[in-house]
Amino acid sequence: MTAPKFWKLVPALLACCVFGLAYGKLPPLNDEQKAKAAEAKAKADEAAKKDAEALGKSQDRAADNFKRGKTVKTSTTAPVKKP
Repeated sequence: MTAPKFWKLVPALLACCVFGLAYGKLPPLNDEQKAKAAEAKAKADEAAKKDAEALGKSQDRAADNFKRGKTVKTSTTAPVKKP
């Protein structure tokens, strides 16, 4: 087999491997695995809810700090004009 023929076969072999992996199936989950998955999902949902609440509180604090610090600052000295 020469090198040019080999390189023509590589895309075909790659396509066969990808096709086989795409249509492969995993076995169905049993009851124990389903329960573990549901528990993990519930924990993740609770953590996401806590994170969202913490984010909202921090955004509220940032907005309050911005509103409190927003004052008009004027300089007491006028800029010097150069002749």
